[in-house]
Amino acid sequence: MKPADLLRLFSLAAIWGASFLFMRMLVPEIGAVSTAFFRVLLSALGLLALLGLLRCHWDFRGMLGRTLVIGVVSSGIPFAMYALAARVLPAGYSAIFNATTPLMGALIGTLFYGEALSAAKGAGVLLGLAGVALLTGAGPVGIDAQVLLAALACLAATTCYGLSSFMTKRWVTDRGGLDSRLVALGSQLGATLCLLPLFAWQAPAMPLAPLAEPSVWLALGALGLVCTAFAYIIFFRLLADIGPLRTLTVTFLIPPFGVLWGVLLLDESLSWAHLYGGLLIALALWLVLKPARPALQAEASS
Repeated sequence: MKPADLLRLFSLAAIWGASFLFMRMLVPEIGAVSTAFFRVLLSALGLLALLGLLRCHWDFRGMLGRTLVIGVVSSGIPFAMYALAARVLPAGYSAIFNATTPLMGALIGTLFYGEALSAAKGAGVLLGLAGVALLTGAGPVGIDAQVLLAALACLAATTCYGLSSFMTKRWVTDRGGLDSRLVALGSQLGATLCLLPLFAWQAPAMPLAPLAEPSVWLALGALGLVCTAFAYIIFFRLLADIGPLRTLTVTFLIPPFGVLWGVLLLDESLSWAHLYGGLLIALALWLVLKPARPALQAEASS
């Protein structure tokens, strides 16, 4: 891997790790639905402005509808779930739960897309679930119904992430492909349309006083423009340069950054549960993502 690619990988992990910090800051101020809606709205507006400056060729080749639906699954629902979880869970917890995305992808591929589940991947799924259980039950956050619901919200989000990767492959890549910048824009527009009715319903109850605070708008700008729009540009650049498998290793790096930002900037507590749960999930990810041995690949092909 080139040094520039490695730098982009660590930068993406740091940015996405910070997204949980900004959600943790914003949700108590303006609410979960408003946080998720403004995130995708600012991301869509930022991508529109960027693609306009780059004079991108606005040709969705008949796939605009597909990218909108992908956006509902890849951004709209997950961002809302993480925002709801941020009312209860520390930023570091949400970041570690996010690392279960490849595990969910492996399960979805096996159950719905006919992909083989090897012994290593099966063990990885079980270890990943054990890590999630350890993190939820043994950390500094007391276990109760709210914590369990927040954990389930995070897992629902990672399930959506895993599903959206297969949807993108089937609906876009396998049909000739599309400019990744347009896929990103279409997805954020779809997420915005998805969350608009919920925001309109919740808007009358949203407190207006926090919107007068510059810190709230700075956090919203960082979440929408940096952690979403700009992060997608880095992500799709990595996909093109180093491929999907290596790009997915960013999930190993997001939890340490998420925990670090929470400890440094939000005074969140650090416990052994972070280490033990994170190590189990890291081992699970390695088992799920490691390439099969050539002999096994040949046997599977035959």
